[in-house]
Formats: sequence, structure tokens, C-alpha cells
Amino acid sequence: MADQKNNAEDFKVQMAKHPNISPVPLRPHSDQSKDRASKRLSSDSNGTSEGGMGSSTPVELTALEEAFRRFAIHGDTRATGKEMHGKNWSKLCKDCSVIDGKSVTLTDVDIVFSKVKKKSSRNITYDEFKMALAELARKKYKEKSGEEAEAEIFKLVEGKSPIISGVTRAVASPTVSRLTDTTKFTGSHKERFDSTGRGKGKAGREDIVDTSGYVSGYKHRGTYEKKVTK
Repeated sequence: MADQKNNAEDFKVQMAKHPNISPVPLRPHSDQSKDRASKRLSSDSNGTSEGGMGSSTPVELTALEEAFRRFAIHGDTRATGKEMHGKNWSKLCKDCSVIDGKSVTLTDVDIVFSKVKKKSSRNITYDEFKMALAELARKKYKEKSGEEAEAEIFKLVEGKSPIISGVTRAVASPTVSRLTDTTKFTGSHKERFDSTGRGKGKAGREDIVDTSGYVSGYKHRGTYEKKVTK
């Protein structure tokens, strides 16, 4: 109560010193909290934070920038998609048919990459990427103007993704087939497999004592029992 009286007296003193200042009613603290909450929710829905830089609406990626990010992260789990290294740049030019082997070659692609990137960097940004495509467009479409050539080469890249090559198949080799054919095994290796080529498991690795009573290698096992029963 004493603090409220002191604040009221200070306010009166300030008003007496500055009579031209119109009194502004103070808003309750609960209303100020509601305003801050609504402002934060509004900024979150627009993809921005209070006090931060950026537009009030989310930025939509163009087809060209989407293709750039797809190739930038290809084969690198730590890539952010904001920069692209030379290997993926060359792959993009190959997969998108920018390289034709005549007007644009792999050497031209490497030269342009080194030209647009910063000296201290090994990667190129999206803006440098567009500059590199513009350089190649002038070489690929010499009969067209600069803007028309850029539009044509952008169409080759827009919406594209890295081409993943098929799985390499094993080539049949006489040497390999001889090493894997169990019918040609000899010695102890032969004992590890049955007639169908299937492994015997423990029986093929260890000596198991035969308690049948027959001599090892006897081929007429079981014939005596058949004769007796007859």
C-alpha cells in the first residue's frame, strides 16, 4: 500500500512539472501478457520469430532451388543443402544433360565451377550456382540471347533429382565357380558338404564317433538285418 501511494505521488509530481503531457491510462499486466502471446503465435505461424529478420510469410522454394538442394545433399548425410561441392556439381550437369560432349564438356564444367566459387571455398552457393549455369548457357546456346539461353538451361535443371545407378551384378567367372562348386572339393573340405552342396554343420567339422558297430567304410550296412528278416 505504501509503494502504491509513493508511485501515485511521483506521478502527480511529474504531471505538475510537465502539464502539456496528456495522461495515458496504464494497462493491466494481464492484458500486456495476452498481447505478447498473441504476437508470438502470429510470428510462429508466419515462420518468423519476434525481433528476428525475415519476411512475414514462409519462403517457397522454386523448382531450380529445389533441384539445387537435392543435388547438394546427394551422397553426404552432413550436407545442409545450402552449398554444393564440385563432385555433385559435375553430377548435376551430367544427369540434367547440360553436358553434351560438344559445346559443353566436363572440362568446361570444372572451369566454370572454379571461376564462380570463392578462392577460399570448395563449394558454391545457390547464387553462384545460377552464375555457373549462366556461363554454361552462353556456351551451350550460342544462337540465343543471354536471357533466353539462361531460361533454356534452367529448364534442364528444374525439378530434377540425382540419378542413382543400378546395383552392380556379379560377373560369372570360371575361377569363382570352381572355388564355390562343392562337387569339386577334395579332402576334409569335401566332408563338410552333402551331395546337394548343403553344409553338414558340426558333423562336417568334427569327428563324431560311430557307435553302430560297423567297420568304417563298410558299404553293406543293414544288409544282415534284411537277410534275417527274410
